[in-house]
Amino acid sequence: MKVKLLINQRPRVVDVEPDEYLLDTLRRHDVLSVKRGCDAASCGVCTVLIDGKPTLSCSVLSARLEGKAITTVEGEREEVTRFYTYFGDEGADQCGFCNPGLALTAISMKRTFDNPSEDDIRRYIVANLCRCSGYVAQVRAIKRYLEESS
Repeated sequence: MKVKLLINQRPRVVDVEPDEYLLDTLRRHDVLSVKRGCDAASCGVCTVLIDGKPTLSCSVLSARLEGKAITTVEGEREEVTRFYTYFGDEGADQCGFCNPGLALTAISMKRTFDNPSEDDIRRYIVANLCRCSGYVAQVRAIKRYLEESS
């Protein structure tokens, strides 16, 4: 079946199977920042923005996304680069596997909330698993990014 999507600000018509997840559709179309992790919607490495909201692409059927705007780090290069500066400064980028999902989640937070607390940040990033840390540096980096880049 054909589905019309706006992928990283570009209109696309993609062929999808009825049971195909967005993660697979994006990777098949060379959007490789969207990673396969757990395939159970519990790690966050497949996070994309759908109409601006962080969504786990391994849990959304592509066929249900007709007309939706899908954004990955490729579509937010400038903002992601700015975000990664804070991650590097705070030592939060250890292995890097979770970085794209956390970056998109932080970008969504920036566009959605005014001055979130550290508790707000922790609640918002709950779907992003980082196996390297206890999130201290990540939360600190996200808080600085939100405060200084607004």
